[in-house]
Amino acid sequence: MARIQTVFSRLKSQQKQALIPYITAGDPHPAATVGLMHALVAGGADIVELGVPFSDPMADGPVIQKASERALAHGVSLTNVLEMVRDFRRRDAETPVVLMGYANPVEAMGYEVFAKAASEAGVDGVLTVDLPPEEAAALSDTLKAHGLDPIFLLAPTTPDWRVAEVAKHAAGYVYYVSLKGVTGAATLDIDSVASKLAHLRGQLSLPIGVGFGIRDAASAQAVARIADSVIIGSRLVQEVEEHGADAAVRLTAFLREVRSAMDAARQ
Repeated sequence: MARIQTVFSRLKSQQKQALIPYITAGDPHPAATVGLMHALVAGGADIVELGVPFSDPMADGPVIQKASERALAHGVSLTNVLEMVRDFRRRDAETPVVLMGYANPVEAMGYEVFAKAASEAGVDGVLTVDLPPEEAAALSDTLKAHGLDPIFLLAPTTPDWRVAEVAKHAAGYVYYVSLKGVTGAATLDIDSVASKLAHLRGQLSLPIGVGFGIRDAASAQAVARIADSVIIGSRLVQEVEEHGADAAVRLTAFLREVRSAMDAARQ
């Protein structure tokens, strides 16, 4: 059983939801990333989403955009990110790692070369923000052939026909964007998210994670009551921006609060 599937199966048996934090690879410095990844796991992360820095983002808000700029200033490439995952695997053979980024670096490397290298490095899933599902078959098939899960975004505005396309290609879990806009923006509308998730569960068999707009233990707890996983990004990247490599302790402490609140959500 693949690592992502194993995590969701275990948590389901425990009546818990997955905690999936995000940080940008190479921010604040390439040498800090692996330590920050381990800090996330120490705080209770079930899956780690690692952002691949890119110069022309679409969905990322200003906090994550600036993180990518800092990483790119250090020359961080997709190849470097894979090396970071390989380094992470020297101490952690169990926590799934999902790369979240854009199509251009993968296209430049080539699907087959990328999928093989990612699998060998210890990556478990790949979320390509700007690759629509109706054009994703070639990459998705290549990823699956190397044991990697293609993960897709769904939004409040996603039509049913596109959800059906996602259902054809997705594996691992689906990432539901809780609001219209970019990461770190707006306020979470739990009732609206709950209604949309109920609709999506009639079309999807995979676990559904919710991200965008989750900034503290209270919002994480609210999402944990309705979703299969809670995804937190901008709030953590902001800690890294403010505290640099010293953010590790703060990330661990923050996630422990979130994990505790999530575990209390179903009690």
